[in-house]
Formats: sequence, C-alpha cells, structure tokens
Amino acid sequence: MASSPPQGVRAPSGSSASSLARSLARRAEVPAGDVRAAGAVVFRPGRQVLLVHRGRYDDWSFPKGKLDRGEHETTAAVREVAEETGLHVRLGPPLRDQRYTVARGTKTVHYWAGRVVGDDDVSGYAVNDEIDAVEWVDRDEAVTRLTYDRDRATLREALGVRRRTQALVVLRHASARSRKAWRGDDRDRPLLQAGRAHALRLVPALAAYDVDRVVSSPALRCLETVAPFAETVGVGPERDDRLSEEDARGAGVRALVERLVDDGGRTRRGALLCTHRPVLPKVFAALGLPDPALDPGELIVVHLRKGRAVACERHRVL
Repeated sequence: MASSPPQGVRAPSGSSASSLARSLARRAEVPAGDVRAAGAVVFRPGRQVLLVHRGRYDDWSFPKGKLDRGEHETTAAVREVAEETGLHVRLGPPLRDQRYTVARGTKTVHYWAGRVVGDDDVSGYAVNDEIDAVEWVDRDEAVTRLTYDRDRATLREALGVRRRTQALVVLRHASARSRKAWRGDDRDRPLLQAGRAHALRLVPALAAYDVDRVVSSPALRCLETVAPFAETVGVGPERDDRLSEEDARGAGVRALVERLVDDGGRTRRGALLCTHRPVLPKVFAALGLPDPALDPGELIVVHLRKGRAVACERHRVL
C-alpha cells in the first residue's frame, strides 16, 4: 500500500492526479528541424498581463524568443522576458507548447506562467529594434489586443494557473564515480568530470524558479551537484541525513518534505532537494506522486499551492 502524504501535503486526486502523473513522464523531443523558442505569460495583481508589440510584424504577443545554442528552455524564457521588457521574472506552472508554421518551417514555443521579481514598472523601458511597445494590459482587453488565436488560447490557459505557487525542485545527483570502483566510504564518492560539468549547466535552469533554499543529502556527490547553484544564489546547502542512502526512512523523508512545504507556504519561496535514486520513491510518495525514475542530473519541478501539487514538469539539462 502506498504511503499517505504528510499532513502538510495534500495529495492530488481524480483527473488532477492523472494529469500530474502524465506530466512526470519525459516530454517528447521537439523535432530536430523545428525553430525552438520560449517565453512567459506574465501577470501582476489586478489580472493585468504583460504584452509586447513588434513593429516589424505589427502584432501584439507575449514576450518570447529563440533559444541560444545549447540553452535550456527555462533559461531562455527568463532571458527573453528580460531582454524584451526589462523585467526580471520567475517561472510558475508550465503551459502547453505552441507549434505553428513560420517562414523557416515549424516553430515550437515553450511557455510558462510567470511573475515579476522586484519592480514591475515598464513605463521607462527603452524599447529595441524588435520591440517598440511594452504594456501591462487588463485581461479582458488582452483577449482582443492579442493578434493570434494561439496566443488567446494560451492566455485562457494561463489565467487558470496565474495564482502564485511554490516550487519544490527534486533533483537526482549528477553522474558519479562507479560504486564498484570506489574503494573508500561511499558517502565520499565524488562526481565524474562530466557530472561536475552537468552541475554547472543546471545553474541557469534552476535559477528560473524562485528557489532560495537548498537541502541535500550529505553525500559528496549530492553536495557537488548543488554547490554551483547554491553559490550562485548565495545560500549554504543544508545537509540532511534523512536524504542519504544510509539513513533515509519513509517517515523521516515525509517529515522533511512536510517541513519544506510548510516553510515554503509561509515564506512563499521555493526549495531544491537533492538526493539519490533509492531515496527518490520516498520523496515522491510524500508528495502523493508516482516515482518517475529520474536519470542522474534529471529534475522534477513540483508547483504547489496551499500544500497541493497543481503542476509538475520534468527536465533533462544536457
């Protein structure tokens, strides 16, 4: 029998549970020939949404843009909003991709609901060659202002998830030295060089979410995985034996997850949790979710509202 979620976590049920379980599966690869882009539907209080106008095409849309070579889509979404509007955002629940025909073939755009971190004033933003207007627009007006039907559909979807959520990022440590070849204490087994490079690539993808707390197994391979991100955001990783392979127990993991969810609910900030493959089923059971069997360095972002998982997304940062 599956373990019940802790008191601080409300298990999803019915169609919501089925939808979340599907979202834990690896997303289908975008066809190699597609132009890939990313952006965000950004809200502020009063149900106003952020729109941009492109003079070249004379259209109103959401801030978005093409991925740079090797760039992860979450990183691109945050970067493009900053470049086109001057605003610093954090990502909330993911939205359905848009896929449509352009001059060069087919374009796939990854979207998230977003919120501004800091000042949301765009009145003094210096527009560029591509964007000649940036405006906060009331929801009802945005429906008519948007040029494309696909954007109106994305807006309707985003309105359903626009309320602020707490991100709990569950990360499996990156590739480590072989257990069989390692002669010392397994807790001191380090990352491979490829694993350390992977840890660096994780930093901008993790920074797309409002995470200011890092909790890790005390094993060196986990600490090395989270170290670059923790240093970037200026927090020290919290070492917790309940996430170690040697000491993890169902009740202890549930208590830890409950505390992270409760603390995040008070501070309205997110957390990153890094652990091992054998411990991950306990973590997901505590969240009322099936185990997605993550690969090394792979992560799940669980978006929580009032202790309930309302959306999940799975990412491989290559």
